Amino acid sequence: MSENLDTMMPDVQSSYDPRHIAIQRVGIRRVKSPMLLQLDDGSVQATVGEWTFTVFLPETEKGTHMSRFMALLSDYRQKPMTIDVFKQMTAEMLPLLHAEKGDITVEFPYFINKSAPVSGVQSLMDYQVTWFAKAEREQVEFELNVVVPVMSLCPCSKAISEYGAHNQRSHITVQLVSRENYNMDDVIRTIEKQASSELWSLLKRPDEKYVTEFSYDNPKFVEDLIRDVAGAVKKLPGVLRYKIEAENFESIHNHSAYAVIEEVLA
Repeated sequence: MSENLDTMMPDVQSSYDPRHIAIQRVGIRRVKSPMLLQLDDGSVQATVGEWTFTVFLPETEKGTHMSRFMALLSDYRQKPMTIDVFKQMTAEMLPLLHAEKGDITVEFPYFINKSAPVSGVQSLMDYQVTWFAKAEREQVEFELNVVVPVMSLCPCSKAISEYGAHNQRSHITVQLVSRENYNMDDVIRTIEKQASSELWSLLKRPDEKYVTEFSYDNPKFVEDLIRDVAGAVKKLPGVLRYKIEAENFESIHNHSAYAVIEEVLA
């Protein structure tokens, strides 16, 4: 009965639009949904994704079929997600929406179990990750975006002070397009190693002593930080292009220090 009703009801979205103005991206955004991540070790991590789905709408079509985006998400909600599965999902969206091109974005917290540097006590550290896939005909391009919180210690403060030096938390944001599907843990750890010190969610007193002294021995301006990250990112296999932002949330100023590096390699 419902199928008959569907065929009897007019498909307004597919009707002709006389204004002849194409829409580059139309769809839905800020859709929150449970998400399963398939990790490289075979385990599955549960998280929550915030999704955006858009497609290109030709100048002669009145609208797109918004409900089909949600139907696609529903089909994939129970599937453990990998980069390849995410790209497949994006490719499947085009025939479903009768679109020439489109893209999917999902942003989610990603967790790594880290051991403190001295005590070895374990805790979960969270990182904000965004996957973006753009499909056009048979081609799908994937972009990884990750925000990595670290510590930076000021070389100038260390040089001019009789004792101590000011430090702050910093955020390093890396957008990366490559021929390879990287292990996210490896990318995050590569970025963390470039800082004055990485961060942990849980530290004992011996760990705090280690972090304080380690960062003091590795002072970095925001310029040092971003150049070191860029040098490490360029060494990853198959990198096509990247953009890096570094922001130091200054502890002695009411503003941030900020830097950007972007480069197309292929």
